[in-house]
Amino acid sequence: MVELAEDKQAHEIVLLDIRTQSTIADYFVICSADSDRQMKAIVDHIDMKIHQEFGLHARMEGTPETGWIVLDYGDVVVHIFSPTQRDYYRLERLWSKVPPVIVVQ
Repeated sequence: MVELAEDKQAHEIVLLDIRTQSTIADYFVICSADSDRQMKAIVDHIDMKIHQEFGLHARMEGTPETGWIVLDYGDVVVHIFSPTQRDYYRLERLWSKVPPVIVVQ
């Protein structure tokens, strides 16, 4: 999913292994998009590729207009933020006890 987000020029991508801290998922992918259009492109690309590869569609919350979209695939949850919303919510700080597995600037 990190690579899929990169395909659509998401930036500041972080993969967190949250298995030791939570039972809601195994991994969080957190990334930023610079516009509503880019956010939608990232969401559509990830969901299409995951459906093609694994037959899954995400449970989705949020819209590009809100600045935060969550794609929930069960074991992996993808958070796509506008820069403003990412700075406001600071999920990496909330999950600071888990070291990042991958960081892509």
